[in-house]
Amino acid sequence: MAFFKKLKDRLFKSSSKIEDGLDAIVGDGGVEEAVEPQIDTAAQEAEQAVAARLAQEAAQTQAANDQALKDEEAREAARAAQAADDAEQDRIAQAAAREEQARREAEKAQADRVLAEAAAAKAAQAKAEAEVQAKAQAAQEAAEDAAQRARLQQEEADRADAARAAEAERAAKAAQIEQEQRQAAVEKAARDAERAEQERVAKDTAAAQDAQQKHEAQLAQVARAEAEAAAERAAEDVRLAEAQKAEAAAAKPGLLGRLLGRGEKKTVVRRELDDDMLEQLEELLISADMGVDTALRVTANMAEGRFGKRLSTAEIKELLAAEVTRIMEPVARPMPLYPTKPQVVLVVGVNGSGKTTTIGKLASQFQAAGKKVVIAAGDTFRAAAVEQLQVWGERAGVPVLTAPEGSDPASLAFDAMEQAGRDGADLLMIDTAGRLQNRADLMEELSKIVRVIRKKDPDAPHNTLLVLDATTGQNALSQVKAFQELADVSGLVMTKLDGTAKGGVLVALADKFGLPIHAIGVGEQIDDLAPFDPEEFADALIGIDR
Repeated sequence: MAFFKKLKDRLFKSSSKIEDGLDAIVGDGGVEEAVEPQIDTAAQEAEQAVAARLAQEAAQTQAANDQALKDEEAREAARAAQAADDAEQDRIAQAAAREEQARREAEKAQADRVLAEAAAAKAAQAKAEAEVQAKAQAAQEAAEDAAQRARLQQEEADRADAARAAEAERAAKAAQIEQEQRQAAVEKAARDAERAEQERVAKDTAAAQDAQQKHEAQLAQVARAEAEAAAERAAEDVRLAEAQKAEAAAAKPGLLGRLLGRGEKKTVVRRELDDDMLEQLEELLISADMGVDTALRVTANMAEGRFGKRLSTAEIKELLAAEVTRIMEPVARPMPLYPTKPQVVLVVGVNGSGKTTTIGKLASQFQAAGKKVVIAAGDTFRAAAVEQLQVWGERAGVPVLTAPEGSDPASLAFDAMEQAGRDGADLLMIDTAGRLQNRADLMEELSKIVRVIRKKDPDAPHNTLLVLDATTGQNALSQVKAFQELADVSGLVMTKLDGTAKGGVLVALADKFGLPIHAIGVGEQIDDLAPFDPEEFADALIGIDR
């Protein structure tokens, strides 16, 4: 809080300009309205505040009930999907059992056919042998020569029978082998079909679960958005009621005047919110570096549901501050820390944006939080840049790795990663040379640094911080676009908000790019850098004292 008190005292000189501009806009065509010093005014306003609070609580309760109903519907859909999946698994198991039974019956039938064929072959062989013996006996009785010839024929017949038996045996073996091969092919086909079916079911199940999860996420997101919108509207109404209460309280007479029912009448200037007034508000915000698109969006949202109503300067301030806060809240996030050691933080920006001082301030904060920090002085081109960083390193108590002036900064970054790994450092902060976004040669040098450090760690840099000078105004938008395309910027730090900066460019950056804003700086001291607070920033920008 002490930091943002300093922020209100020193932040962009445009805050007073916005305040003065609002007074001029409301005064241009505004009408003074008397505030009657009635005894029951405070009670009436208190009742209005309570009613607004109850309306806000009712909206939150309704949003919670709606969310619970949607959660129950999502759980019911999940249970139905699980029941369908179980039924499909049972069907697959029954089909597999039927296939196994059919396979066993086929094997038994095949075995029976083989046995029958073997028995038939044996009977045929026995019959042939009996006929041969009968002929041989008849020939023996006829003549000795015939007996001799019969013996010779018998021997030849025996050899033929043996050959036929061997052939039959070979044929039986071949048939058995062929049957086994057919059976193996049938089993393999059954296994392949079962595996394919299981894979299809798994894919269908995964797809259904993925679709269900996406649907649930969308429902949750819509519910959150509706709840946030309802809460914001209720909060704005409460703030307006408080502003009106403050104005009425300022108009109250003294104790004796209230007791006697007398007192000097106070007035407040209010102006009807019309097209002319909106146009003047847009021009005021554009002059504060908020940009055309963002200024139009802010005034349009502020005027929604209030067009034609009379508003005072204090009420307009509350509305503008609420809208700026709504835009800035999603991007107000601290720099993430990862378990990777060392976590590589690449700091980039144009010349004079304040990269070196920002590195020193961040290193001091991380060091105070118990992190082991190492700094690499990668700005090897600018004279005295290394010495400046070494001074900041001494202030923060952090070692600074350097290289001779004019050496390759990519090589220094690679060596610094190895040194930080050997020293067990938690964070390695790499300074880079300032470069204009329209200088292709310098921007390519930055791209080379990224390529080199990724040879050491494919995920590096884990954070790429773009340091912006708030006094550059709308030029900051083109800087963010150029550096984001080249170095994959992960977060922003805004400096020099204590100078002539108008401050609105930070709102335009949040509205257009949505990049996290980790911190802002309002001075040269080592503690003049703090995490970004959207509500305090909006109050300081618009000129509200709470």
